[in-house]
Amino acid sequence: MIEINPHKPLKGNRITGIGSALVDLLIHESDAFLTDLGKEKGGMTLVESRDIDLILEKTRQRPMVVPGGAACNTIVGVGQLGGGARFIGQRGEDEPGQIYQKALEKCRVEPVFYTSSTPTGRVLSVITPDAQRSMFTCLGASTELNPKEVTPVLFGDTAIAVIEGYLLFNPDLMMACLESATRAGALIALDLASFEVVENTRPLLEKIVGRYVDILIANEDEARAYTGHANEEMALDALAAQAPLAVLKKGARGSCLAHDGNIIEVSPKTGNPAMDTTGAGDLWAAGFLFGLAHGFSLENSGTLASLLGYEVCQVVGAHIPDAGWQRIHAFMKERELA
Repeated sequence: MIEINPHKPLKGNRITGIGSALVDLLIHESDAFLTDLGKEKGGMTLVESRDIDLILEKTRQRPMVVPGGAACNTIVGVGQLGGGARFIGQRGEDEPGQIYQKALEKCRVEPVFYTSSTPTGRVLSVITPDAQRSMFTCLGASTELNPKEVTPVLFGDTAIAVIEGYLLFNPDLMMACLESATRAGALIALDLASFEVVENTRPLLEKIVGRYVDILIANEDEARAYTGHANEEMALDALAAQAPLAVLKKGARGSCLAHDGNIIEVSPKTGNPAMDTTGAGDLWAAGFLFGLAHGFSLENSGTLASLLGYEVCQVVGAHIPDAGWQRIHAFMKERELA
């Protein structure tokens, strides 16, 4: 493990993410719509492309289409904050894949894409009236990223490597990412992704977390699934026992950070009710990791994270609009963080 000193900038500030390049399809629907699909609210379900088409046939809503994928959302946030940002993934040699790559470049992200004839992956997010999102994921070309092509060179000049939790479904790829990022000297941040991922990949998680992970990030459901503790304080303690820096995200109730035996409570940004929680955890991570890479205190990193999480919940989808970024940069300037 690399020692984490939250009061000192890391060597360089580039944040590199590796994960699934997925096009997001977003629709608003009722709780009954999910019930009819047999889907438990929240989390992520792996499906075939045809399954997504069948669900879209059942709704009258026209989906919003935007670039997505958990690690990618985080890296886009880092780029928009002004940090060094790189995303590694696999996309299709199709129009959606080309649009995806151009969208990253527009957001100041360095794209490193491998391509194949398989269509670019996609995710259908069903947003219910309580602003919760339930995801149906067809990974498409993203599953074809070859572990042998994931080398330390990809993580060159990287302070923090964001390894997408969904890669746990591909053990060989996950291990290649962890080994290469570690050999490159990067801190490793792992977000547990969803409670369904945790439940289905526990043996691998238990193998890698204590050995490789420097920053372990989970929400309440993921922490409960991984630690077995419904009590949040006990769950955070269990996470902190396995990683130098542990994060428990509590949605509208803020977050808790555990480091070096200390617990820091981070208040949420309050204001308007959430319109959609898609990408909230991903953008939270963008603010938090950007702060760490630039030597912010844990408190300031958490506060910036809360602001990004709040702003993305004010819109549909995982991308903060220009007006939101203007407010974020004004906040950073006011707090002398810019």
